[in-house]
Amino acid sequence: MVLVKAKRDAILGPLSAVSGIIERRHTLPILSNVLLERSGEMLSFIATDIEIQISASSNVPMAAEARALTVGARKLVDILRALPEGAEVTLQQQDKRLLVKAGKSRFSLQTLPAEDFPRLSKPAGDAARFALSQKALRRLLGLVQYAMAQQDIRYYLNGLLMVAEEKQLKVVATDGHRLAYASLKLDAELPRQEVIVPRKTVLELAKLLADSDEPVKIELSATQAAFSFGTVELVSKLVDGKFPDYTRVIPTQHKNTLQTEREALRQALQRAAILSNEKFRGVRWVIGEGSLKIVSSNAEQEEAHEELEVKYSGDALDIGFNVNYLLDVLNNVAGSALECAFGDSSSSALISYASEKDFKYVVMPMRI
Repeated sequence: MVLVKAKRDAILGPLSAVSGIIERRHTLPILSNVLLERSGEMLSFIATDIEIQISASSNVPMAAEARALTVGARKLVDILRALPEGAEVTLQQQDKRLLVKAGKSRFSLQTLPAEDFPRLSKPAGDAARFALSQKALRRLLGLVQYAMAQQDIRYYLNGLLMVAEEKQLKVVATDGHRLAYASLKLDAELPRQEVIVPRKTVLELAKLLADSDEPVKIELSATQAAFSFGTVELVSKLVDGKFPDYTRVIPTQHKNTLQTEREALRQALQRAAILSNEKFRGVRWVIGEGSLKIVSSNAEQEEAHEELEVKYSGDALDIGFNVNYLLDVLNNVAGSALECAFGDSSSSALISYASEKDFKYVVMPMRI
């Protein structure tokens, strides 16, 4: 029974879109598989890791009866990628095998029953439903996602806070040492919904979104988040926990302000980082009128000194930071004019951009 006959890319495109979440080794063998569903002229691909489910489809004009099976995702992706571009590919179901044919190439893959494949259902009940362009959501995620924690015991930090309320979408990420906040105005008035989207979901979503004005429809419910765009639908469970109150973390009273150019600061920090302590990654900022000195040293007592001319109003200050946390924001958030606001040497610093009115980055100091 022929499942589909189509150009390689008509199959590889949607298959690649869903297969990114599949882990190489699984206790449940079927989770290493992708579900293929044929219905009329549509061929759908669905992948899941129990927490996230991604589906993508392709229009393949060939009337056929509805059929479904699951097959090893990585092997099928690797086979299709290794075939010549533009090759005509036939996927054929034969007993408990999937035959892949292209030219004189033949591959026989083991399958598992489609009815054993675990699916996530779409969120039901009350949800905040809204849409924005793929480009806008991709940009919003890019402003904050680098600040998410990785494998933190405080599991609620291993994700991204999304808050939909009134006509605004806010996103916040923190690992306890720094915090990134960004917001976006929406067209629709929304009921308040606050969810923590898992780290893996955020990274996969950012990878799949296109830099286009095409819409992405978003549904945020109490248990799930769903994102639909193009032929792709991503449904994710949420992180269950209480995210820190970001409004208390973002300082509002800092009087000492420094203004400089992002690129000059980024390059100076990159150079100073070379001789920073490999474990602690500390750099000192010595700030006075019109001047920012950046100093780093390591266990071998090697030192780096950088000096920048800056606009500064406030008290003389000597404060330490983890250089990686500073470089993260400078590498991920574009813009030229930068402002840093400080309290004292033991208070967090607030970094903002003239061109990004709805973005804030807070970084905690470190003792050096």
